[in-house]
Amino acid sequence: MKRIFFASVFAVAAFAFFAGTGTEAVDRQFAERFVVNGETILQGNSGTYNFDKAHTFIGFKVRHMGLIEVPGFFRDFTGTVNYNEADPSKSSVEFTAQMTSVDTGVEGRDNHLRNPDFFEVAKFPTMTFKSTKVEKKGKGWTVTGDLTMKGVTKSVAIPFNITGFVPGNQRNGPRMGITGETTINRRDFGVNYGGNLPGTNTPTIGDDVKVVLQIEAIQPKEAPKAPGE
Repeated sequence: MKRIFFASVFAVAAFAFFAGTGTEAVDRQFAERFVVNGETILQGNSGTYNFDKAHTFIGFKVRHMGLIEVPGFFRDFTGTVNYNEADPSKSSVEFTAQMTSVDTGVEGRDNHLRNPDFFEVAKFPTMTFKSTKVEKKGKGWTVTGDLTMKGVTKSVAIPFNITGFVPGNQRNGPRMGITGETTINRRDFGVNYGGNLPGTNTPTIGDDVKVVLQIEAIQPKEAPKAPGE
């Protein structure tokens, strides 16, 4: 067991060396993320982290005819996390998704989602979320904020977890990971299209929409200071 452990540590150190991060970065990464009694202990730099679009997913799932959940997501979005290391409850998050970028993998369905039956993107081009409160809930957290869609604003609570931090490197600043999921009722936001299957109480399109967030955010790298600064 000890041999396996030391071999693993050696492999990580070797990778860091050849990647140009050095042992100092490896030591820092292990210091920033470890587990005590099954709970991940996290430390990261305070400041603003911008959503990394290449590694972030703002998606949803809706049940179809009572059978399966059809997934979708938004391709175009921006967002920021203002993280407070000393007191994470003083952190905040906000994002904006362009509704025309909705993608469920079926062009005809996506075009239908853009029309007045659903999102009416010509009139309401964006969906926004702006947090109003962050609080600790058990081993995780909950962010409460104002979600605005199709001209309607509702307070929504999203349970989430901070999955970790990764130190910066020569190209990028530090990164943080956040996962969250909640359920909203689409009719609360004026999305009322669809009825029941004939002769049943089963809706063709479910009212409940699962919101799924997988966020990787990067703190902007500080510009190098000029000599004498």
